Order: sequence, then structure tokens, then C-alpha cells
Amino acid sequence: MKIIAVLLAWPLVAFAQAEAGTHELVGQVGSRAALLTLNATQRADGGWQLTGEYVLLPMQQRRFVQGESSPEIGVTTLSEGETPILFGRPASGELRGIWRAGRFHGTRYGPGGQERERFEFSASFPSLDAYSAKVRCEARADDGSAALDYVVQAGKVRSFQWIAHAGAASCRVADPLQEPMSGGIRLAADGCRITLRDLGESLRVAAEGCSEQCQAPARLEPLLVDRRGRCELFRPQPR
Repeated sequence: MKIIAVLLAWPLVAFAQAEAGTHELVGQVGSRAALLTLNATQRADGGWQLTGEYVLLPMQQRRFVQGESSPEIGVTTLSEGETPILFGRPASGELRGIWRAGRFHGTRYGPGGQERERFEFSASFPSLDAYSAKVRCEARADDGSAALDYVVQAGKVRSFQWIAHAGAASCRVADPLQEPMSGGIRLAADGCRITLRDLGESLRVAAEGCSEQCQAPARLEPLLVDRRGRCELFRPQPR
């Protein structure tokens, strides 16, 4: 049985504004916070090919999705599985819902078509304008470690330092400048950009373009910071 998901998507005007590239949406699947990432590639007929994943938090359970969206009425089909390559493999479920004006909501079904749980995602991440915290935490793994130390008052970063180690190699970003950002906090230093975003259960701290701040093979791997100020490496795994 072919497992699909239907997104009764945007009106034509809104859907025409979709862009190729990576789109992130935050929300919930059932009672669990989740992060959905979709990579969109436009087809010759004007429709969209979609691949990606969603991650259930705080356990970091990863489920892969792939499908396509038609150019005329925005109907989208997705299938869900436990590996990036879903063709020829058993599906673990499907998502059916409506994707309109940056909001994707509906019902998740099991592989037999049984209704499992409601879900809702939004492209608008919660504001961090009122966020205040003093965080000093460390995350460790067999292949390295990371230490995060920052102070934020009412959305304004007062101090920030992020250090990562992989053997004798290290990365370090200290006191980057804060830039305007809706739905999060963005910091920048010499081409390196760091974003803090509220995922519901925790904050994700992620870096981009920070190779100049690192000695290979060390890198600034994304971190999750919970409400108590504890952090862990963001390393989603198939359930």
C-alpha cells in the first residue's frame, strides 16, 4: 500500500511565492515539540519536489519525509520513513493537513491508515524579545565536547562564548555582535553567524559559516539548551 500525505496547501498566489531551498517550521506532533525541515526543488512543470525530516523533541527522534507538490492547486504528497531513502521501503506513517500562510496542520496516520495524532507546524518561530537567561553548560560525546556560556536580558545578549573541542583541535566564538532578527536571536562575528531559536521544549543554538573560527576537525555542532540551562548536542537519530 502506497503511503502518502496530503497537504491542502496555499492559495495559488501564496504558493507561487514559495522558494527553492530549505524551509524550517516549528511545532508539535501530538504532545511533543518538533522541528520540521523541508528542502524544496522546483520541477519543470512548476511543482515542487520535497525532501526532509522532522525531529521529535526532547528525545531527538528523527523521521524522514519526501514527496511533491502540484503547481495548480498546491496538493502535496509526502511519505514518512526511518531512512533518507524511502523508495521501496516500508513507510512508518503519513501526514495529512493544510499548509497555508506558513502554517501546516492536520493529522498523522499510521502505516495502516489509522489516525495517530494531530500535528501543527509554523514557519514563524516564537519571539525571544522577552527571553532572559544566564546559561553555562557543557555537552560531551565520545568524539568531542562543547561549552556554552551566555547571558541574555530581555532578548539582548550581554555576553556570549561558545567553545568546542575535537581532540586537540578547537573552535571559539566570543562576544559576537547581535543583529536584528524576527523569531529568534542572531549573532555575527567575522562571517560566522549564530542563531538561537525557541523550539518549545528547548532552545537550539546553531552556527553557520564559522570555519574561520575552527581548527579542523573541530566544529560548532548545534546544541539544545533546556529550560534549566542544561545543554546537549543536537544529534537526531531514527527511532
